[in-house]
Amino acid sequence: MKLKLALPKGSLEEATYQLFRKAGFNIVTTSRSYYPAVDDEELELVLYRPQEMSRYIEDGVVDCGLTGLDWVLENGSKIHEVAELHYSKRTARPVKWVLAVHESSKIKSVKDLEGKKIATELMNVAKHYLKKHKVHAEVEFSWGATEVKPPVLADAIIEATETGSSLHANHLRVIDTVLVSTTRFIANKQSYQDAWKQHKIDNLVMLLKGAIQAQQKVGLKMNVAKKDLEKVLKILPALKRPTISSLTDDDWFDVETIIDEKIVREIIPKLKKFGASGIIEYPLNKVIY
Repeated sequence: MKLKLALPKGSLEEATYQLFRKAGFNIVTTSRSYYPAVDDEELELVLYRPQEMSRYIEDGVVDCGLTGLDWVLENGSKIHEVAELHYSKRTARPVKWVLAVHESSKIKSVKDLEGKKIATELMNVAKHYLKKHKVHAEVEFSWGATEVKPPVLADAIIEATETGSSLHANHLRVIDTVLVSTTRFIANKQSYQDAWKQHKIDNLVMLLKGAIQAQQKVGLKMNVAKKDLEKVLKILPALKRPTISSLTDDDWFDVETIIDEKIVREIIPKLKKFGASGIIEYPLNKVIY
């Protein structure tokens, strides 16, 4: 049995490889190959552009894959959404498709786009957005470099952004958010009805989610004297409860927990102050709830 899995080619590619490595799958590819190798004999991988992946999954060319919600909506694909996966090419933030104009433009809202020209890659989503707001405007497909088109080649654009840095660099002002998109694990409807494939997909998604959860967390181990244990536990957050183990010395305990990485720099000095010693911080590959 083989599960045909499509991975996104392009800007999300390397982030996807890193995620799969943390989930326990070693993927090997070359720059010219569209068929990566993976150390799982039950998986068959192929690379597709995110823009067209949902169509191939809907048609059953492959069983499942990872692509953005934006392209699923753009293609109007009828697929089964297995899971939302919060990872992207630069940050953990979702991708926003925003309506933007040049900073010198007099356009203040979507209503001001009546009779104007909008450039975007997301044609169908843009048309639906304008229809919802009862605005008649020309929507033109953009082959790239969309940010540089206002104000000469287009009155406005609908473009994807994670950080907003490219929009700012090109002197663009955001008017509205058209769509918030995250990566989705999607499957062909018939494939997901197959018991073996569904089991394989669900297990794979569980491991990927675990790898994503682990990206923002670290493990902490420390030794704590019995007399200091209560005050250390009061300041020590955990997924549920810290693990406390007895040591050979009855007056000491080993304490282990998992916490958000962003608070480690604040909590370690406090732990030291309240009597913890031998403090070890270590990275995590997966956290499964």
